[in-house]
Amino acid sequence: MSTRSVGLDEAVASLSVGARHWIARRAGYLDSPEGHTDLPVTPRVKALLQLALLRRYWEKTVPGEPALGEATAIVERAWRRPDFPRLLTLDRRYAREFELMYAGLTPAGSTTDAPRQVLARLAADGYLAPRRKAPYLHLEARFYADLAGAEHTFASYEELYAASLLARAATLPVADLDVCVVTHTVFYLSDFGFRDPGLGEEAREQALRVVERLTHHCLGLGEWDLVGKLVLAQYCLGADPLSTSSGAAGIRMLAEVQAPDGAIPGRSVVRRAPADATPVDYFRKSYQATLVTALATLIIGNGRQSDGGATAAVGATTVRESR
Repeated sequence: MSTRSVGLDEAVASLSVGARHWIARRAGYLDSPEGHTDLPVTPRVKALLQLALLRRYWEKTVPGEPALGEATAIVERAWRRPDFPRLLTLDRRYAREFELMYAGLTPAGSTTDAPRQVLARLAADGYLAPRRKAPYLHLEARFYADLAGAEHTFASYEELYAASLLARAATLPVADLDVCVVTHTVFYLSDFGFRDPGLGEEAREQALRVVERLTHHCLGLGEWDLVGKLVLAQYCLGADPLSTSSGAAGIRMLAEVQAPDGAIPGRSVVRRAPADATPVDYFRKSYQATLVTALATLIIGNGRQSDGGATAAVGATTVRESR
């Protein structure tokens, strides 16, 4: 193992600890009286759904960590709020997506019946059938319906990949690609790295080339949030992102910009929180990129340790499933 690899493993471990502990310390603000007053409802609800997603994979990778208990308590408290299901639907553009995420990300052992009621309503409305969904929304709905254990008539993951932007992205200019659509397609196919994405070797290599090309592009733009997603997508496609030039550069960039408190202080260089940002502005600018960094480094660090490649432990013991 090279000295360079050792340094990158340490960077992943440091990024992971700092980012996930910042999230655990600060995310309670989302469902606090102050957060209800200071933050717009729809972004606040989306942030809680993102926290529930992080919590799911945190539990798979570092299940005994006290900070995970703090994050879980925040999610469980929000899910128990009787008004939370209604808040999911206030913006009609995202209502059904949010409802299905809510049902799929319900913590195990939850005592509320609301997620089951939401699923029943979505089924009655025909949302658990393909209908006229765009390919990406069809794939997203299938993923969260599967997480929720809901009966549905969605197409197979193989068919959904064939219809996706990623499947034809090799012939498209970087500027025409939506990074979030590309990366989340990989995440949903692979359960964020916990199952084989189901692509043949040629399709997997083609997808990886697209993701690496996008990573280089976003590195040049200083897009911290997007680089975090792309580095994770490399891992989900079977690569070791610490051994690719773009993945290693992405880890270094995130390590360089991480603040002493553990936050990634903005989504990008141009959207960085200013030095005089109020606590609310600092939280709003830092939350997304910090959560993405926590998710990516938890999963990558866990996988490298399970494969015998890490020298700086992130603390995980769970082996990747079906790889």
